[in-house]
Formats: sequence, C-alpha cells, structure tokens
Amino acid sequence: MKALLLCLWMVAAAVQAQATDPLEARTQALAAQLRCLVCQNQTIADSHAPLAVDLKNQVRAQLAAGKQDAEVIDYMTARYGDFVLYKPPVKASTALLWAGPALLVLGALTGLALALRRRAQAAPEAFEPDSDLQDDDLR
Repeated sequence: MKALLLCLWMVAAAVQAQATDPLEARTQALAAQLRCLVCQNQTIADSHAPLAVDLKNQVRAQLAAGKQDAEVIDYMTARYGDFVLYKPPVKASTALLWAGPALLVLGALTGLALALRRRAQAAPEAFEPDSDLQDDDLR
C-alpha cells in the first residue's frame, strides 16, 4: 500500500513539475502551432507519432539553447515549408487556401440566386402538379 501511495505521489509530482516548468510550457505552446507531418490533422503537441515526438524534442532543445519562439518557427518552416505551420501565413502561395471557402460560398449563393430567379420567371405550366393532393384539398 505504501509503495502504491509513493508511486502516485511521484507521478503527481512529475505532472506538477511538468506543468509549472516554463520551458515545457513554451515547448507545448510552440508544438500547438506546428502540424504533425505524419498525422496532418494534429499538432505535434497532440500527436504521438515518432516524428512528432522528435520534432517536439527538437523544439524543446532549441528553446533550451536560448532561441526565441520566432527563431524556432523560422527553423521549422525553413526545414519543412509552410506545411508544417498549423495556421499558414497569408501570402500569394496560400491565397487560394484562405480565399477558397469564401469563393465557394459566393459561388453557391450565386447559383442559388440564379436558380430562384429562373424559377420565379417560369410559367406556371412549367411545374408539375402535386399528385399527392386531391382537387378538394386545393380548394
């Protein structure tokens, strides 16, 4: 029983030390901004892939060596490209990525407006009568 309590105390102390360590907090903050190159929909902070763990260790090592956050991000971007950034920068090569959703919504709204306009201009004979309704229901 004492051994179990000792193990629990050691785990709690390790978790507490990790949570209050400023280097670990900076590492986690930067890792949350970098995409896992294996999982692609996870940050390296969330991923447990071996490459993500290596990248997280590399971030930690660079921060421990005294590099600033921007220097670490620049290093990762230079090595892996903008793809490694979970939030890519706005520039010419990523313009379609940022404008794409707005263009799709604009295209869908334009198509809907054209379809509704065409339908409003059509003669009543262009529409099929509703066969489920009886003539009595219409009166």
